[in-house]
Amino acid sequence: MPRLIDEFVTAWEALSGSGAEAGWRGIPVARVGACELVAARRFPGNEEALLTRFPTVRPASSDRLPEGRGFEVTRADPFHDGMTWIALSRKESGSLELFAEMVGDVVGAMDAAVPEGEVAVLKTMLCRVRMWQQFMSRGSGPLSPEAELGLAGELYFMKQFLEAGISSETILSGWVGPDDAPQDFLLGRGAVEVKATMSSSGFPVKIGSLEQLDDGVSSPLFLAAIRFAAGEGGLTLSEMVSELESRLEVSAKDFLRERLMVAGYSNTYASQYFRKFEPKERCVFWVSEGFPRLTSGAVPAGVTRAIYEINLDHAREFRCEFDDVLVQLGVTV
Repeated sequence: MPRLIDEFVTAWEALSGSGAEAGWRGIPVARVGACELVAARRFPGNEEALLTRFPTVRPASSDRLPEGRGFEVTRADPFHDGMTWIALSRKESGSLELFAEMVGDVVGAMDAAVPEGEVAVLKTMLCRVRMWQQFMSRGSGPLSPEAELGLAGELYFMKQFLEAGISSETILSGWVGPDDAPQDFLLGRGAVEVKATMSSSGFPVKIGSLEQLDDGVSSPLFLAAIRFAAGEGGLTLSEMVSELESRLEVSAKDFLRERLMVAGYSNTYASQYFRKFEPKERCVFWVSEGFPRLTSGAVPAGVTRAIYEINLDHAREFRCEFDDVLVQLGVTV
């Protein structure tokens, strides 16, 4: 679970000042196992930083430390003590609120790795920062309305999978959409692509590639679609996240948080997701011969990429029952 960052924020505020000499100023805040955590600022830039001292281990000299849009990670020697210090610092262009959330998340992950030893704590720190690097690469603001709708659809079907008795580990490890995989879920022996719409007429969905509905890539392949309405009976994206978390154990909550970060969702912007999504119609389709789609093998030679829209009202004969889909995938009996 993320660490509370109040102590870090208080220390950063106490250290702030434009007249300080060049170099590091820091206040010890906490420990992660044998590792000391220092809330710090480096002058003359005056940007906030987390300094972590590793008493017995250090990154290999060949290791490339992660760097994102709003932060950087460097080896440091703030107190000239010969120890291994890793500095996670905010860049001038980075959001302080987002950086503070990042620090709390990274330190929380390091806490969980303490029983595995100092090497694991260091690896976990760098791994978690790389996750944030991926998040930042998608843009450090809230999701676009289209991406928000898409994620709402994926969260809706995660809940359906959970209610059907599929384990949270199977669902979350199979949620590959955030990694830009062709389909959103790899479950059992096949795949599920999720689409969401808020259209009140027809059932239009956008297909993002020639591979997305290609059952030669994954088979059996199903398209799970949800029609939302903007109603007070629905939930915001952030409320959907909270509802899903309430169904998970602590370890699964952390896993979900990691996947959400890769998908571009951060709690920092939770209040900016104000649209309510009320489920109105759920359809699941078996994508097979005759289904309305474009694939690499069904377009003229030379066409290598396509984004197109289909109306699922014209695919009604391919509809199947949700429970039957899970049996076909082999995740239920």
